[in-house]
Amino acid sequence: MMFAAAAAAILVALALAITRAIKGPTVFDRVLAGNSVGTLAIMLLAVVGFLTERPEFLDIGLTYGLLNLIGTLSVLKFFRHGDLAYDVDSEPKS
Repeated sequence: MMFAAAAAAILVALALAITRAIKGPTVFDRVLAGNSVGTLAIMLLAVVGFLTERPEFLDIGLTYGLLNLIGTLSVLKFFRHGDLAYDVDSEPKS
């Protein structure tokens, strides 16, 4: 019963994060909301895996967490430099 309530609370938080991702006034608000959606999805995977007694959902959650981290860093690098292939060492020295 307690884990079902946790799953419901995570779903409510997920709906709020998706609302922030849609309405966010800046790109950084949307990136943060997207990262929050990923984190909440991982938590939901863990809770559902526990409720259905399938521990392999934790492996899926860990993999999704790594993809979430890489995706967030890539988006932030793109918005900072305008290019994913940006290299700090190739800048001219002043």
